[in-house]
Amino acid sequence: MSEAREARLKKLSFRAWRRGFKEADIILGHFADEHLGRMSDADLDIFEVLLEVPDHDLYGWIIEREPAPADFDSEIMKQLNQFYKTAYKKIQS
Repeated sequence: MSEAREARLKKLSFRAWRRGFKEADIILGHFADEHLGRMSDADLDIFEVLLEVPDHDLYGWIIEREPAPADFDSEIMKQLNQFYKTAYKKIQS
């Protein structure tokens, strides 16, 4: 892995874990830990854009309280929705 990619992954992981909204931190941080290393550069671009969205908006889209706007409705967003559902089921067990 190139140094530039490794630095980018670390930066995105840090941002995912430290958003300031605990529920979003937990979901995004664990998602980043499990998925960032396998993402293409294009997917990383999408994830990075999602990290720019205000916490409460993004969290609402993740838990599907409201649908993500068309501009943010991506495969990465769908993966976040599924990740949340899977993680929530694990917690409830």
